[in-house]
Amino acid sequence: MTDIYTVRLEPVGVEFEVEEDETILDAAFRQGIALPHGCKEGQCSACKCVKLNGETEMLKYSTFALNDMEKDSGHILMCRAHAYSDIDIELLNYDEEVLSKSIPVKQYSGKIVDFQKLTHDIRAVQIELDAPLKFWAGQYVDITVKTEKGEKITRSFSMANPPSEAQKLGFIIKKYPDGRFSNELDDGGIKAGAEVEIEGPYGMCFRREGRDGPVILVGAGSGMSPVWSILNDQVVSGEERSIYFFYGARSQSDLFKLDEIKALTDAHPNVEFIPVLSHEADDSGWAGERGFVHECVDARLKEIDCDGEGDVYACGPPPMIDALTPVLFMRNFETDRIFYDKFTPTSGSSGH
Repeated sequence: MTDIYTVRLEPVGVEFEVEEDETILDAAFRQGIALPHGCKEGQCSACKCVKLNGETEMLKYSTFALNDMEKDSGHILMCRAHAYSDIDIELLNYDEEVLSKSIPVKQYSGKIVDFQKLTHDIRAVQIELDAPLKFWAGQYVDITVKTEKGEKITRSFSMANPPSEAQKLGFIIKKYPDGRFSNELDDGGIKAGAEVEIEGPYGMCFRREGRDGPVILVGAGSGMSPVWSILNDQVVSGEERSIYFFYGARSQSDLFKLDEIKALTDAHPNVEFIPVLSHEADDSGWAGERGFVHECVDARLKEIDCDGEGDVYACGPPPMIDALTPVLFMRNFETDRIFYDKFTPTSGSSGH
């Protein structure tokens, strides 16, 4: 019989049970406690905390996420740590709103009902579940699918649909040269009708409610997926806030959903869509913004002079996020008003 221990989180005073054969983070997810997390694989340090007392052992992790000095001083990664006694933990980063809106992670069955080619390297996938999935706009799930060859592939993808559509989920997926999941879509290894297993929801980059100032959405590539969910959830929320929707792409051929975006902006004058092209030909007739998306965000924030007021949701590849971060700090945005989701290709078990 598996031993069960108690984890106590300070300074919030939350307690939950953890079984010896599961990580502390997985135990929290199972019981609907949303702790800080990112990769869930010991690579990113988002779930790093301080063990105040108790016995733990950690699975393999990256020293970039937890260096030896931190380990010696009692720091652990909750996604890698197994408990072998009752434990007290001091959270280094926590959000009381996140804890209050926690949703238990559950498993679902479903099937792929459709997929489309949106651009040369962006695909849309629709999955119908056997039961509704409760999630917040901007969150993601782990999808496991069996290919025609019988091989199981698991990847993390953000929902593109709003939470009101809880049983038929949409995903916007970027095709990478070595991306096993996305390439199987093109090569016929994953077809409409394929059965899938879904686990979730996960993610801290979800829409916050009851805030002041503009909503600033920044996406690139398949970062459109959670941004599109957040955007659609925001416009029906009843909140009267200006929404600036920036999307970075290389050329006009990389833009998609333009008809849907136009219909949305026509119906909601408080929404402004700002596509930014980095490699569009000079003689193409493109009259919109050029350059990199973070540069355009910087210029527009200066123009509207919001001085750190508002919320920023940025979803896309790491270079975009890394370039945007100093821009936001220079425009006086506090860390509790900035929400990131870095989309990284991977050969492992996760990655948007």
